[in-house]
Parts: sequence; C-alpha cells; structure tokens
Amino acid sequence: MVSAHRERIRVDSAPAGYGSMTQMGPSERAKHLLTLQTDCDELSLIRGNIQGLNVKLMDKSFIIFLAIPVFFLLMIVELTYGILTGKNNYRLNDTITSINTGLISRFPTLLNLGFQGMVFSYAATSLNLGLLPASSPLTWIFAFILYDLCYYWMHRLHHEYKLLWATHVVHHHGEEFNLSTAMRQTSTGFLWKWIFFLPMLMAGVPAKVFVAVGGLNLVYQFWVHTVHIGKLGWYEKYFITPSNHRIHHAKNPEYIDANYGGVFIIWDRIFGTYIEEKDDLKPVYGTVKALRSWNPLWANVEVFFSMLRDSYHTAKWSDKLRVWIAPTRWRPEDVAERFPSNPEHIGFTEKYDPQAPGPYRAYTWIQAVCNPVIAILVFFSIPQQTFTETAIFGSLLLAGSAVMSFILAGKPGGLITDALKSLFAISVCALGAMNVDLWATQALLLQSAINLLVVPVVLIISHRTGNGSSTAPVHYVGDG
Repeated sequence: MVSAHRERIRVDSAPAGYGSMTQMGPSERAKHLLTLQTDCDELSLIRGNIQGLNVKLMDKSFIIFLAIPVFFLLMIVELTYGILTGKNNYRLNDTITSINTGLISRFPTLLNLGFQGMVFSYAATSLNLGLLPASSPLTWIFAFILYDLCYYWMHRLHHEYKLLWATHVVHHHGEEFNLSTAMRQTSTGFLWKWIFFLPMLMAGVPAKVFVAVGGLNLVYQFWVHTVHIGKLGWYEKYFITPSNHRIHHAKNPEYIDANYGGVFIIWDRIFGTYIEEKDDLKPVYGTVKALRSWNPLWANVEVFFSMLRDSYHTAKWSDKLRVWIAPTRWRPEDVAERFPSNPEHIGFTEKYDPQAPGPYRAYTWIQAVCNPVIAILVFFSIPQQTFTETAIFGSLLLAGSAVMSFILAGKPGGLITDALKSLFAISVCALGAMNVDLWATQALLLQSAINLLVVPVVLIISHRTGNGSSTAPVHYVGDG
C-alpha cells in the first residue's frame, strides 16, 4: 500500500523532474509543491496506521481491549447475582485495585518496553519456517493447543522459581475471587514470558494466528475466576473450570501450586500437578506472603524488592546469588528471621480491608468509570499518537492508579496528589504536548476538570463529618 502510494507521488506529482519545476510560474510551482506536501502527509499517515496496526498484531492487547466492555458487563452480572443471593464477594478497594492493575499492564507493551515485540517481530519475519498456512483450520487448532502447552510450562515455572514468580505474583494478590481478579495482570511480564512462546513462531505458526490464539487463551481464562459456578461434570476432566482454577488461586497448603493450564487441564493431569477441589476444604485466596496494599505499582515490584533486600542483607555470598535463582519459597535463614514474611498477628484467613470514608469511596467510583474509558480510547488511537503522547497517557494512568491506593486507604494526601496530577494533565494539554483533537485527550481533560472540582468538595465533607483523619484504620475481615 505504501509503495503504491509512493509510486503515485512519483508519477503524478513530478512527471518531468526538478528541471520542469524551474520552468513553472510562481503560482503553478506553489500548487505543485502543495500537492506534493499533501501526498507526503497522506503517506506519513498511512505509515503511521500500518505501524500502529503492527503493534496491535504482534500483541494480544488488541483482542483484550475489544473484550473489556464484555468483561465489565459480566462483572456487573456477577455482582448483581451475588447481592441478590446474599453471596456477594466484591469489595470496592479490592475490585478497583484489580481493574487498575489490569489497565496499566497493557502500556509497557504498547510502549515497546523490553525485547518481546522486537523478538516476536524478528522471529515471525526471519525465523518462521512458513510451513503452516494461516488459511488452514488445522493450523489454528494446532496453534491453539500448542499455545496452551507452552502456557502451562510458562505458568508452572513462574510459580516454581522466585525470579519468574516476581513477574506473576501480582495476579495472585487478590484476597477475593471474582471476575475482577482476572484483570490483575502483570506489568513486568514482557521481561521474559516471550521466551516460552518463541518456539511457536519458529516452528511455523503464522504471526496473526499466534496473536489470535494467545488472545483467545487469555480471554477464555476470564470466566473461570468466580465462586458462583460449581463443578461441571465431564468438562472438569479436560478443561480449566471455575472449580479447578479456584484451587490454583488458593493459598491453602493442601492446594498450593496446582492446575496451571490456561484452557486445558489435561496438561496438569499428564504432568502430575492436578488437584481437585474438595467439598470439605474451602479455598483461601491470596498469596502466602500477603501484599497488604492497594498500590498496583508496589504489587508489580514487591517480590523484586524482597529479593534485592535479602540479597543485600544475607551474610553468605553464595546466598546473595542463590536468592535470584532459588525456588519461590526459599530464603536465606538469617534474613528470613530478620524480615519475616507475615506478621504473627495476621491470621491465615484474614483479609486486608482499610476503611476509607464514604466521600473518598465515591471519588474512587468516578475514577473507576473514567480510567477504563480513557485507556480504551488511548489504545484505539495509538496510530494517531506520537510516542511521547502515548508515554504521557501511560504515565498519567500509572500515577493515577498509584494515587488511588492512598485514597482507598483513606489518606487525604492521595486526593491532593490526584488534584495535582489533574492540574498537570491540563497544563500539558494547554502547552500543546497532546493532540486535543483525540477523543482520549478530550476524555482526559474532562476527567481532570471533574477531579479538580470534586476533590475540594470531598475534603470539605470529610472534614465536617469527622472522617478527614490522615490515616484510615486498617481493618481485617474474617473469611466468613
């Protein structure tokens, strides 16, 4: 398409070369240059659209963003069912953290951080054997099954080794198990998850087939994050279901480290990692080392920080190195005693649940509605954005998600910081650093304006009602 357009420019715009332009009159020459500039602008736009399309085609984010409205609809259905039946397990703080964690997880890929996009692109164009035609149904079936097998081993090893666990743990922090839990996706997976799927492209799976089956694999996993669906008979023997996936998210010693498949449970049955849900043993969700924070940034780096701290403080030089390659639960004895994983006063079934004032919770609802809309608009306008604009959008969403954790904990400083973030967003747009013609930019400006109006009201109401303390009480709720 680009080459054809370039050919039209060469033939139509400069038929006689530079010499003929010198023989043109001033008005004719100006018209000619204007036509040439217009064609070049069109060519740049075409290139931008193709580059943006390539970003989408080499990453399953495209499919995920398409599915987001369906995800939210199903979450509303699950929430409504839970309320009507008296079995609701949604908490505002836990749910918003899950949503924010999922939204920020897409931006490292869109900004081409790490080697994943580059390696996949190179493998798809230079290493792919091309033996599997994308037009064949057998290619799609083979790729779908092979992807899940690769996913099984990627997933299993990310549970068994600490350095890999550091990039996956964020998905398991949630102490509630509902559909919003599925949105807790890592922002650091781009570091090395690609290694496990590279053989697929080298084996001849077409790039578009690879991306499609990867997206479908992840989308399938959404519905299995629920406690409201029981065992499904024969289906349990072959596929991942809510029942066997509840076991995967449980931290009970009897259940931990099991059921790693994405779509098929047969891999766990073959390789000995399958555990069935027991009627007399209720799963307890979360991580053995509880996060005790709503900050999605901290959730993504907490294990890395722990490894760095252990490596620095442990006395043995061999342990300083072993920390980075050890199994997930291994720690040097001296630092394990000095920095215990969990305080003794927190029970196994207790959940982190700081109580933010009502006005604070109302404010977080505004952000919970605005942020996903802005993220979707940003993604689908990637071809019209510069790298700087995409980075600004991502940084603001990242900052907003981190600030939200302080607001959910009832800290007034979080509200003030969010107001400053909103003021910064408006200033950046006013200075011309953002394209205000984009719907994403307009939505960002609208959210920022609303925030600046609402924050003072929330602070005043909280102060008058006596809920404006600097820190909300940390309340732990039992398993019920």
